[in-house]
Amino acid sequence: MDIKIWFLGAARGVTGSQYVVEANKQRIMIDCGYYQERALQDRNWQPFKIPAEQLDAVLLTHAHLDHCGLIPKLAKEGLRAKIYCTSATGDIAKIVMNDSAKIQEEDAAYKKKRHKREGRKGKYPEVPLFTMQDAERVGGLMSYATFKTPVRIADGFEATFFESGHILGAASILLKVTVGSKSRTILFSGDIGRNNVPILRDPTIFTGGADYVVMESTYGDREHPEAGDIHEQLATVVNRAHAEGGNVIIPSFAVERSQELMYYLGELLEQKRIPPTMVFVDSPMAVRVTDVFRRHPELFDAETLERLNKGNHPCDFPSLKMSRTTAQSKAINSIRGTIIVIAGSGMCTGGRIKHHLKANMGRPENTILFVGYQAQGTLGRQILEGVQKVRLHGEFHPVRAHVAQIHGFSGHAGKSELMHWITALKSKPRKIFITHGEEEVAINFAQAVQREMGVPCLAPEYASRHSLD
Repeated sequence: MDIKIWFLGAARGVTGSQYVVEANKQRIMIDCGYYQERALQDRNWQPFKIPAEQLDAVLLTHAHLDHCGLIPKLAKEGLRAKIYCTSATGDIAKIVMNDSAKIQEEDAAYKKKRHKREGRKGKYPEVPLFTMQDAERVGGLMSYATFKTPVRIADGFEATFFESGHILGAASILLKVTVGSKSRTILFSGDIGRNNVPILRDPTIFTGGADYVVMESTYGDREHPEAGDIHEQLATVVNRAHAEGGNVIIPSFAVERSQELMYYLGELLEQKRIPPTMVFVDSPMAVRVTDVFRRHPELFDAETLERLNKGNHPCDFPSLKMSRTTAQSKAINSIRGTIIVIAGSGMCTGGRIKHHLKANMGRPENTILFVGYQAQGTLGRQILEGVQKVRLHGEFHPVRAHVAQIHGFSGHAGKSELMHWITALKSKPRKIFITHGEEEVAINFAQAVQREMGVPCLAPEYASRHSLD
């Protein structure tokens, strides 16, 4: 068998997912994500290891930036191959990529102006990594797959998508590669979700087999803390902010997390467990993603469908305000009294959240509430770890606000859930590759899986290439 796999991203790191499988003189890329760790962001600007025009297909597991964020760069550099994903993933990915391109353009213009004023040059080129025009090109390359229905994507390649339970439309992908008269299967986990989360169905558990597995390990070193009552934890944060006369600033991913927050806050307000409070979703992307949720009720779990049938959408309540324009965003910081602001990005790496942090984190009556994973090296991780000042827009600012965290929102499976997912395979794989985890986490989880499964398991190094027998 002449099959090779390259690990060109998310190898001993959490973001930047990118793999390439080679066989039959074909090259299939699985995900093409943006690097969000500050120490690795140089890779976003580096040339692709395999030129875009040499790819024969791209498979996309889901629409988070660290999985789809560099696809517009592929388009910019000449991608002509089709991009296969589920319909919901395609709808959300278009929004995510266009939003990212807009931020790229705005940030480049802002930095150019600031650097000129300061008489210096920045670390990165003062041009966008890709433009909105590049992002728009991607939509024309998309081809939609249906869950559990095999699709032929290239000579000797067949892909089947299965629900992974991570975000709306997210998938694990079983790739069947045929060379001559022999075939091998490679299972790409994508990001594995959790059971019993609002809105979505549970992730697929594979009881069959796969010859090789590429598996994420974001939470491979720990269990999720006892989530407790999310309603109660959220109410505690909001009620304290009201008592102290401060705001609650929530960095949140526009996809899934923001919709879950709307769901919980709407219930708290309806039950009068928190005072009447204006809630701003300061993310045009989150607004558009919520519209995608409305178009795909076929992906909802039974509880959410029942709620919809009663006329109650999980993301609507009277005091919810959607900020679509820059002017509306700026006006938020002039409002008196306690407000809740949900803004992106979820790890504070860009977008409108930086402006709200700048305006609020220096005041001790305010609260910065984290409801998602913060990757090593990100601004969110620095704040969560208790630094006293952070760099924002080229200047250092003190962090005096309360810093709180609620764990129950995580969209990633914890260690025991990950182990349950991989050990459910009845026939043992020939080899397992562990990716999407901080280096020590990925290595240790690979060792744990190897002990449990009794098959070779490793955390591949960045840019390493492996032959699959």
